[in-house]
Amino acid sequence: MIQRLRTAFVIATLTALSGAALHAATPSRPQIDVSGYVIHADLDPATGTLSATAAVTFTALDDLTSVPFGLNNALQVAKIVDNTNAVLNSERNVSDSTVRVQPKTLLTKGTVATWTFTYSGVPNIGTSPVDGIKFVQVIDPVSTLLYAGRWFPISMPGLFTDRFTAETHITVPTGERVIGSGFKTQHPTTSGRTEFIFNWTKPGFPGTIVAGKFLAPVSAPGIPNVHVYLTEANKAKAPDLAATVARQFEYMSSTFGSAESSRIDVVELPADSVSAAWGPEVVAIRTDRASPRLLANTVAHQWWGSEISPATLNDAWITNGMSRYAELMYLEDTGGKTSLQSAVTDVEAGAISYDTEPLTTLGRLDPFSPQFQNMTLEKGAMVFHMLRWELGDDAFTQFLRAMLSQYTDRSIRTANVQTIAEAQSQQNLQAFFSQWLDGTGAPEFGNTFSVFRLGSNKGFRTVGTVTEDLDLFRMPVELRIETEGKTEIRRVDLAGPESHYSIETFGRPRRITIDPDNWLLKSTPDLAVRVAVLRGQQDVAQGDLLGAIGEYQKALDANRGSSLANYRLAEIFMMQKNYQSAANSFRDALRGDGDPKWTEVWSHINLGKIFDCTGQRERAVNEYRSAVQTNDNTQGAVNEARADMQKPSACEQNRASN
Repeated sequence: MIQRLRTAFVIATLTALSGAALHAATPSRPQIDVSGYVIHADLDPATGTLSATAAVTFTALDDLTSVPFGLNNALQVAKIVDNTNAVLNSERNVSDSTVRVQPKTLLTKGTVATWTFTYSGVPNIGTSPVDGIKFVQVIDPVSTLLYAGRWFPISMPGLFTDRFTAETHITVPTGERVIGSGFKTQHPTTSGRTEFIFNWTKPGFPGTIVAGKFLAPVSAPGIPNVHVYLTEANKAKAPDLAATVARQFEYMSSTFGSAESSRIDVVELPADSVSAAWGPEVVAIRTDRASPRLLANTVAHQWWGSEISPATLNDAWITNGMSRYAELMYLEDTGGKTSLQSAVTDVEAGAISYDTEPLTTLGRLDPFSPQFQNMTLEKGAMVFHMLRWELGDDAFTQFLRAMLSQYTDRSIRTANVQTIAEAQSQQNLQAFFSQWLDGTGAPEFGNTFSVFRLGSNKGFRTVGTVTEDLDLFRMPVELRIETEGKTEIRRVDLAGPESHYSIETFGRPRRITIDPDNWLLKSTPDLAVRVAVLRGQQDVAQGDLLGAIGEYQKALDANRGSSLANYRLAEIFMMQKNYQSAANSFRDALRGDGDPKWTEVWSHINLGKIFDCTGQRERAVNEYRSAVQTNDNTQGAVNEARADMQKPSACEQNRASN
């Protein structure tokens, strides 16, 4: 569980923008519009070398005396030539992984040019555009060339916003397979290697390539459009991956409409790579991270990211948020409303944890930052969740399909989303978009009411007022009235700080709950605890343990019985080998509110590991046994507990050997 903490932030980022950071030195707005590439790349896993030529065709958007391109710092440029074969000068800036190229003469606005780059190098984690993230590597048995790693020159800033076509030729050692967008053919070369050719002719992001010693593809029975490529070491996982992705693709096709292509190639990423990445027709995944939710989020990018994309990073909430919400919609389809509501509770915490700036002004931030990620992913998802409530299920589905059909192979802006939503629903949604896109914060609701008995045994009238603290807030909200008889549901339109309602019921109301099914983003004491815990987790992911302890303490100040906050605090103590404090906090988690449920099983497991590490094997086994008895196999918990019961954990073995 501790290692999962460290990777959680990376998972979120890669399933959204696939995560390359844009630094301050890059231009604030596009200077060129790239239309297409012709790339020839040779991969040599024996030396780790990538050698390539890339012809990039683009249009100048201004009069330019130099043009910046993103390119991995490991890749040394040997030559750049223009349309006339004239050699162009360039300057490398390692601080932001760019190469700035000077044309021979002024490149006037509207000029279409094709420049050809020749380059090579040995990419590694130290040359990545994002510190600590391995996007590009050429290695046995699996090589990765992920678009976000800038293995070919990309426009700056244009990551996942500047759409392009690509004809890509990848040469690898004989016996390897290559997965990419728009597979065309493969053939042996005169050097005894194999060339794979891909041709993606629609404007998009066909820039992710994975090559390796993959076995023959596996498909689910009767579903030939999904192919799973795994190495020998992971081949047993292929049938389940094929079946899961096939179900997800079928669900999303039926909900959103047909994808750009019916083909999906699921390909294994190496264990030291990112957790997930995507391209047209490509779902790249680490098999040890391939949860149904992460798979669903990655599959969703075939629509939300590939078929349509944000016009600028200020519009990234559209595709980031909708890919997250598509994941939740699939969860609802397979697990029901309860599963959706539980997931929304977690998403809400991310939505308001850094909510200090409007969604539509985030383009100036590093897209790898916690604020950008939480806002565009989680708050973006909540915007769609709330819009679904406002429009109704049928109109919401029509709205999603209209976005995709009207902007297929194009970029989309926030204003376009509002226009389509209003057209599909025949509602004026200015207040909704002003609140959730151009504003910050979430309302905190209050409710006061009085109950009056009606004459002639006709029941009761409840007269009440819903209060909230945002002056311009305007949305419908659901009230659940629990009476001495049946439970009643009413929808009330809220406008401003106070909204009045009058409801008649046959039974006397005993309790009234605002938004019982969790459709609205709102501030609550419980959410404040979750926000503090989330911020602590992100501090841990970035190595700031003291900051994380401070956040967890805030959560415990708000709710001393929070099992989640106690559990997360215990994890930090365990990382520091402060075993007594860790054990105390795990015990507090077990004595707490039990939310979420998995804290029980994992607290027992970690207590067992602590006892193993301190030479108390019998007590350790008792904790593992208690974990098994919970029957909660969240993230393989019961399996791990059973394995630890059979032999001491690695910590105990090391202590004994020393």
